[in-house]
Amino acid sequence: MKQYIPLTEGLSLGIIYKTMDIEEKKEKERRVKELLEKEGLDALLLNKQHNFAWFTGGGRNYVFTGTERGAVCLLLTRKEKILIANNIEAPRILEEEIEKDEFDLREFGWHQNQKETIESFIKGKRVGSDDGFPGTINISTKIDSLRCSLTSSEVERYRQLGKTLSIKVEKVCQEIKSGDKENEIAGRTSDALLSEGILPIVLLIAADERIEKFRHPLPTDKKIAKYVMVVVCGRKWGLIVSLTRLVYFGKVPLELRKKHEAVTRIDTVLIANTLPGKPFAEILQKGIQTYQETGFPQEWQNHHQGGPTGYQPRDYKVTLKEKRKVEPSQAVAWNPSIRGTKSEDTIIALPAGPEIISSTSSWPKLKVSYQEKTWERPDILEK
Repeated sequence: MKQYIPLTEGLSLGIIYKTMDIEEKKEKERRVKELLEKEGLDALLLNKQHNFAWFTGGGRNYVFTGTERGAVCLLLTRKEKILIANNIEAPRILEEEIEKDEFDLREFGWHQNQKETIESFIKGKRVGSDDGFPGTINISTKIDSLRCSLTSSEVERYRQLGKTLSIKVEKVCQEIKSGDKENEIAGRTSDALLSEGILPIVLLIAADERIEKFRHPLPTDKKIAKYVMVVVCGRKWGLIVSLTRLVYFGKVPLELRKKHEAVTRIDTVLIANTLPGKPFAEILQKGIQTYQETGFPQEWQNHHQGGPTGYQPRDYKVTLKEKRKVEPSQAVAWNPSIRGTKSEDTIIALPAGPEIISSTSSWPKLKVSYQEKTWERPDILEK
């Protein structure tokens, strides 16, 4: 729906908007119609925020961010695109989130029962849904597959989001001081991202020993002495970029240096093997093998290693039992970790090879040689 053109390159990235290009629109409509035909459905009901954003090119159908389900929904048939919304949400959605001339509005009063209203529109129809709404067939996994391959315009939006988010997060990290509280860093990170219209849907901050103790450290009032980890998943236009950055005050100790060199090598192996058509389980197995080769054979069992992303932080977490393969132009975020350190960025599996979209020249890098190529992974910033 809404796309942008970068105006500048730097810490302040301006944007202007234009409508979602016609090719992206046609492709998404084609995928929906193909699914309806394949499943023998009359319509598709999209309630979840990430699916609404995908189909509309970034539209926001939510008010409350603490749930997957949005405040309004889409009912898609072979011939119609219907917006079902109450009289509070309809004006904003039509004006700011979708191409209003392309959707038929079915409005109801805020005081009326939403469930009963939706049921009245799907009664007597064979309808698939992304959340198992009463009277529908839950085909959420099949709907998820529609989002796997990004269109060319989605790739461009994603690149810009990756660049903007990483610049903003890294600038916050570069300005961290010993004695800062985790919550203060979380606040500054949120402020930097929200000022660009990026919603931090995951924000983890850990100081010193909390990095070793917890893999998902929610920020606290703990003050930083020597070491801090910043983990972010930021969303804009429905797309989500994930990254992790680490800052150390002083010289990184040898033990931590060994761990970080190992985890960045593991990350490199995972990224380098993320190629269209390659089984995700096979990629994970190569990562596990690298954990063993670098001297940390059990660490992969202490935290998930990541997986496909895009319109969700992870569409699913890859395990050795996973049967799916990497799709062309699919977004992936691996996040290998060893107690006390971690490596994470967001990539797109393009035909020419994986592209890291959340990397900037402003952050120190480790050079990792793998498969006759030198890869760059984020180092620990020493201050």
